Amino acid sequence: MQWITTFLNELNSIVWGKPMLIMIFGTGLFLMIGLKFMPILNLFQGFKMLWLGRGETKGEGEISPFNALMTSLSATIGTGNITGVATAIFIGGPGALFWMWITAFIGMATKYAEAVCAVHYREVNEDGHYIGGPMYYIKNGLGKKWLWLAFLFALFGVLASFGIGNTVQANSVANALETQFNIPTWVTAIVLLILTAMVVLGGIKRIALVASKLVPFMAIAYVSAGLVVLGAHFSQIPEAFSLIIDSAFNPVAATGGFVGSTIMLAVQMGVARGIFSNEAGLGSAPIAHAAAKTNNPVRQGMIAMLGTFIDTIIVCSITGLAIVLTGVWTSGVKGTALTIAAFEQTMPEMGGIIVSLAQATFAFTTILGWSIYGERCAEYLFGIRSIIIFRILWILAIPIGAMGNLTFIWLLADTLNALMALPNLIALLLLSPVIFKLSNEYRIKHLKT
Repeated sequence: MQWITTFLNELNSIVWGKPMLIMIFGTGLFLMIGLKFMPILNLFQGFKMLWLGRGETKGEGEISPFNALMTSLSATIGTGNITGVATAIFIGGPGALFWMWITAFIGMATKYAEAVCAVHYREVNEDGHYIGGPMYYIKNGLGKKWLWLAFLFALFGVLASFGIGNTVQANSVANALETQFNIPTWVTAIVLLILTAMVVLGGIKRIALVASKLVPFMAIAYVSAGLVVLGAHFSQIPEAFSLIIDSAFNPVAATGGFVGSTIMLAVQMGVARGIFSNEAGLGSAPIAHAAAKTNNPVRQGMIAMLGTFIDTIIVCSITGLAIVLTGVWTSGVKGTALTIAAFEQTMPEMGGIIVSLAQATFAFTTILGWSIYGERCAEYLFGIRSIIIFRILWILAIPIGAMGNLTFIWLLADTLNALMALPNLIALLLLSPVIFKLSNEYRIKHLKT
C-alpha cells in the first residue's frame, strides 16, 4: 500500500502541476474572453433571474432552475469550504486564498459554459428522465469519433464519486461528530446510511427537494457565524487583504508554526483547493443542471455560474478570512482544526460546535449531490438498469467511509478530480463556437451587455 500512496503523491504533483493549472486557467480565460465577460457583467442579472423566478420554471425538464442550482451547490459546498480552505492556507499561505478567488471568477465562465452545453445537448432516457453532462455533450456535440472521451469522463466520474462524493464525506461527518460531541463513528455510520438511503432511493427529485431546504439554511447559518468573526476583527480587514495579495506574489517566510511557502505552492494550492470546492471545470455540476426545467440553455448557464460565486467568493472567503484575520494560520494547526481555532477565538466553545455542525451538514448534502453525478455516469456506461445497483452500492459505501482511514482515498480523489477535468475541458474548448453562438444570440435579444 505504501508504494501505491507514494505513486499517487507523485501522480498528484503531475496532474495538479503547471500543465493542469494552465489548462484550467487557459480554458476559463478563453471562455470568459469569448463570452465578452458576460458571466461577470451579468452576475446580478443571474441572481435576479434566480430569486425573482425568471429562470423559467416552465419548460422541459424535471426540477426547477433553483432546485438544479441547489442540487449543484449541495455537492460543491462541502469539506472543501472548511477543510479544503484551511489546508490551502496551511500549505500555501494566505496567498492561496487570492488564487482561489481568481480561479472562481474565471471558473464562472467555465461553469456557465458547462450548463449551456448540458441543457443544449441533453437527452431523455427510457424512463422519461432528462439526462446530460459532459459525456452527453461530448457524444451529441462532438460525434462518434470522440466517444472515447465521453467514456473516460464517465469512468473517472463513477470512480471519483465514491471518493470525493461518498467515503471522504462520510468520514468527514464521523470525525466532526466524534471530535466535537463524542458520538461513536459506528453510530454516525448507521444514521448516515439510513438518512442517505431515505433520500437517494427517491432519485433526483427527492434529492433536489432536500437540497433546496438544507443548502440555503446551512450556507446562511455558516456565513452568519463567519461574519461574527470578521466583525470582531473589522479594523484588521484591510491589513488581511494586503497580506493575502502580497503573499500571492511573494514567497511567505516561516513564522510561528507555519513552515513557509513559495509562490508556485500558493498558486497550486489555491487552484487545486478552489476546484475541489467549486468544481468549475470538473464537469460534475452540469449533470444536475441538465435536469432543469428550461427551454433556454443560456438562462440555465447564468444561474449555474452563481454556484461558483456562492461557493468560493462567499463561503470559502468567510473561512479563509477568518483564518487569516485571527492569525491562527501561523499556529501550526491544520485542516478542520485550523478553521475551528479561528472561530473559537471569537466564539469560545460555540465556534467549534458551529464549524463541526456545518461540516457534518455540508458533507451530508455533498453525499446526496454526488450520488446523482455518479449515477448518471454509471447509467451512461452500463445502461439504465445499473441505477438501482449503483444506489445500493452508494448506500453501502457510507459506513466503510465513516469508519475507515482515508488517507489513500483523499489522494485518489485528488487524482481522479484532475482526470475528470481533462475530458471536460477539452470538450468545452471544442464546443466553444456553439457556446459563443448561443450566448451572443441571447445577449442580443435579452441583455444590454
